[in-house]
Amino acid sequence: MFGSGRVESLGRVVRELSAQVAIVDGKLSPVQQRNLERAWQCKVIDRTGLILEIFGARARTREGRLQVDLAALEYQRSRLVRSWTHLERQRGGFGFTGGPGETQIEADRRQIAERIARLKKELGQLTRTRELHRSSRKKVPYPVVALVGYTNAGKSTLFNRLTDSDVIAKDMLFATLDPTMRGVTLPSGRRIILSDTVGFISDLPTTLIAAFRATLEEVVEADLVVHVRDASHPDSGQQRLDVLAVLSELGLSADSEDRMIEVFNKIDLLEAGKRSALKAKTNGDGHLAAVSALSGDGLEDLQHELDRSLSGSRSTLELEVSLSDGATLAWLYRNGDVLSREDVNGVARVTVGLDASNIARFHRRRETNELSLHQ
Repeated sequence: MFGSGRVESLGRVVRELSAQVAIVDGKLSPVQQRNLERAWQCKVIDRTGLILEIFGARARTREGRLQVDLAALEYQRSRLVRSWTHLERQRGGFGFTGGPGETQIEADRRQIAERIARLKKELGQLTRTRELHRSSRKKVPYPVVALVGYTNAGKSTLFNRLTDSDVIAKDMLFATLDPTMRGVTLPSGRRIILSDTVGFISDLPTTLIAAFRATLEEVVEADLVVHVRDASHPDSGQQRLDVLAVLSELGLSADSEDRMIEVFNKIDLLEAGKRSALKAKTNGDGHLAAVSALSGDGLEDLQHELDRSLSGSRSTLELEVSLSDGATLAWLYRNGDVLSREDVNGVARVTVGLDASNIARFHRRRETNELSLHQ
């Protein structure tokens, strides 16, 4: 990774600054990490180690902490090389004959393996609980809209704006680790569930993707994915590719882009000319939007866009509803697009557009009403 001359020159910088930690923006093998620590006489961590440190400081919920602990242990297991003398100690064997016993490194590996197995079991239970919640939402069901994007793109600020919530939203990496869900009413009156997710980053460690897979499955299962981009970031284009790469690894294929809206956020930080050009580019494009989650600029258009995108999968039904059943008629107006209505002989003949989830809800509603009438 570094030549001997570079190692020495960087070592001088470390000593001049009395640095306690040196961070290498790349992946270090255990041997490289050990050699650099010996040469520089300070702690050395690589990109994965730094991300794990940040994740560990940010995790709030039990699931979040378990996911971070699992990823950290998987990473730590690969670091257990014969680098330090204490790892070469041997514990005595049983009986009078002695024997080689168990080296410290073997004991550490065994303890880590046991803890990894325990964490996976606990996460498995939480995953099953999450699947039950997901299946319950499908029975309600409201469409799920997931916010995704590069870390610090403004997802949580946008989430707070749309839901009137107060989840942590700070100008720092990985402020959100634990998924949050809130109900939102769109301009049409349609109810949706909005999900805020962990931010992505380039070269996201595979151990983290694996640990957070249960959480990120919310994105894959979502009816609509909102990809939030930082329009003011000079490397916004590359960040977009990094996010799409992670989504692809999670199983969201390229042909799923028809259920994705790309939102250019932080347009308040752009110059007036660039802001106008971006708004003109996104105007009329059903898969693009330009907003400022901080000031609220463009949020109304985004809400209408969410409405339109979710209506794209609607089917048109012709229904007959008794005029005495005002609750069902009100439900159709609230959850569907009533295209026409004709009242004849106490019956309302309604042509209405409903998406698949609301069609299922309507049929269940009718079955429940019929059952109560028979009783």
